[in-house]
Amino acid sequence: MIPARYAASRFPAKLMQDLSGKPVILRTYEAAKNTKLFEEVYVVTDSNVIYDTITEAGGKAIMSIKEHDCGSDRIAEAIVDMDVDIIVNVQGDEPFTDKESLSGVLDVFRSDIEEEIDLASLMVRITDKAEIKNPNTVKVIVDNRNFALYFSRSPIPYPRATDVEHLYYKHKGIYAFRKRALMDFQRLPMLALEATEKIEAIRYLEYGKKIKMVETTVSGIEIDTPEDLKRAQEAWR
Repeated sequence: MIPARYAASRFPAKLMQDLSGKPVILRTYEAAKNTKLFEEVYVVTDSNVIYDTITEAGGKAIMSIKEHDCGSDRIAEAIVDMDVDIIVNVQGDEPFTDKESLSGVLDVFRSDIEEEIDLASLMVRITDKAEIKNPNTVKVIVDNRNFALYFSRSPIPYPRATDVEHLYYKHKGIYAFRKRALMDFQRLPMLALEATEKIEAIRYLEYGKKIKMVETTVSGIEIDTPEDLKRAQEAWR
């Protein structure tokens, strides 16, 4: 499922921007399809323009009935009556989505015999100081089993001790959910931490859900700004 909202505060209509001859959202849809990991791939959107772009290209799209503040809510509405076990959320602004990373989050559930894990997601190590400090880059810290402890737009951990090696991880916006966890998310109200950071993954933590993080070396390019789009265009060429 690829949630796709037309409006964007930092870069309006970013999903419809041209990326080497096709809109960003269509490139992302094709990337997810081309992995051949899924029974079905859908774009879930509030926009007639995005809906028509996907369906006219032969893809599958679902129009949202209600207004939604985040991708998890949008997907939950779309899958409520679907007979599915695991749902993967691929962000619409990630046209470089790759098979290796998606396979990593799916493998988590294949080995989770006791069904301890509610969600799986991706993280990639970052070393660039500007990126670590950038509030558009969501950071994550994990425990010794790679379960998420917290997500933040601030640099975490804070490097107070200078004699300790500090590792920083960027959260990549790809999730795999058990259906029950996603439906729980939809009915649970937003709490203060999520409202403050504007990071939907925090809601799962605030209500005690377990998020297994999988490290990947594929950083990709998330298109949040016009500058990101330029980098994506150069990378695509």
